[in-house]
Amino acid sequence: MTTLGAFLALLAAAPPMLVIDEQATKRLEPPPHGAIGMSTAYRISDAVPTPRSMEFRRRILHRGAAIGLHPIGHDEVYYVLEGEGEVISDGQRAFLTKGMTAYLYKGAIVGITQRGRKPLSLIISYPNTQ
Repeated sequence: MTTLGAFLALLAAAPPMLVIDEQATKRLEPPPHGAIGMSTAYRISDAVPTPRSMEFRRRILHRGAAIGLHPIGHDEVYYVLEGEGEVISDGQRAFLTKGMTAYLYKGAIVGITQRGRKPLSLIISYPNTQ
């Protein structure tokens, strides 16, 4: 098989792309890991058929809400779209604002709390280990 033929065979093996409107995944619910306050969850990657190798979500933590402390079995990324928050990883605290990212490492105990006047809007991404 030629290099081009091998490349085309690999392309044929991949499923087509999937475009997801976040509004179709929106739900009001308490945040995970403690149900502290309320949030708007956009479980975007849940619309992707399994198997999938990553999770991609948006969550808006309403005033006073938090994703409670929990151990993570994989690296996670929290990216702030709007608002302010305080992230904790193994006792270390950092204040996040729009445009900032927290990269959290496997094995840490992590959480994030909304701070300030505006809700905290986050993108959260991590590998799907199931």
